[in-house]
Amino acid sequence: MTEPLRVVSIGGGNGLSALLNGLKKYSRLFRSDPPRADEPRVDITAIVTVTDDGGSSGRLRREFDVLPPGDIRNCMVALSEDEALLAKLFQYRFRAGHGLKGHSFGNLFLTALTDITGDFPDAVRKSAEVLNIAGNIFPSTAANVSLEAVLEDGTVVSGETRISRSRKRIRRIRLKPPRVRPLREALEAIRAADLITLGPGSLYTSVVPNLLVSGIPAAIRESRALKAYFVNLMSQPGETTSFTASDHVRAIGDHAGGGKLLDYAVVSTSRISPALRLRYAEQNAAPVENDFDAIEALGLAVLKANLLRKGPKVRHNSAALADVAVQLAIEGRLRRQLRH
Repeated sequence: MTEPLRVVSIGGGNGLSALLNGLKKYSRLFRSDPPRADEPRVDITAIVTVTDDGGSSGRLRREFDVLPPGDIRNCMVALSEDEALLAKLFQYRFRAGHGLKGHSFGNLFLTALTDITGDFPDAVRKSAEVLNIAGNIFPSTAANVSLEAVLEDGTVVSGETRISRSRKRIRRIRLKPPRVRPLREALEAIRAADLITLGPGSLYTSVVPNLLVSGIPAAIRESRALKAYFVNLMSQPGETTSFTASDHVRAIGDHAGGGKLLDYAVVSTSRISPALRLRYAEQNAAPVENDFDAIEALGLAVLKANLLRKGPKVRHNSAALADVAVQLAIEGRLRRQLRH
């Protein structure tokens, strides 16, 4: 393969950052030596949700009427060189100061640059140039949108923060306003991709919101890329309590409208220790059950891998996520060539 593989990763939060952090080692931008013939190179594009309304992002959103910069900032740092001083600066969070406490420098930088350029996506592009990141990052929409959830008892909850704190099962998520346009660059990246990934990350507040932007689900379906969903390791209290892997897949399909969206569900077969299970059970969280037969009944192939990172928290291993993504991207490239 003479041209780099094109991977488009859609989502938000820590899950997307973990995948991007692993993928950057395959980027040609961070390699001075020429790649071997059998060594894949990847062009990375992240399409990121912009519905956060909590913490530093929420404060800036309310005070300056800008899109929330937090998830974008995390993706930038994930795709920057590990030792880069600027990356550490972007993650620096003020611990004191009237009006500054709790804000991260990166969020303030993006907000200021948005005011200077008059355009949030342009501010993201210019910030990416400053950090010299290994890829492209696009918000899924430039519209100022918020989330609204309909819970199982019919209650309507507004705002991502309140939705995340709800302990009732979610029936449906929607955007306010309901019809917003995607970025042209995001659609072009989806159209040209070899692999499109969704997740890992919060199902209803990181992954699904991108699929509610007009035109994105259709672009994914029409793309000749391979499409894969990286299933979460743990349930989230209220948001996905008792959800199996197939429940996650089904929710994605329901919110993306009619027609098949995904080709693969990538699931972790790593063993989570009893001590960790107990610790998470105290927070009403549990490992997601991998119901392989139910996933396949939905028309998806299942890819099993050891994706758990060792440590005191249940987190995905960035390198393992990236290795799986690259192998799927190779399959996606071959499929595109066969269909050409």
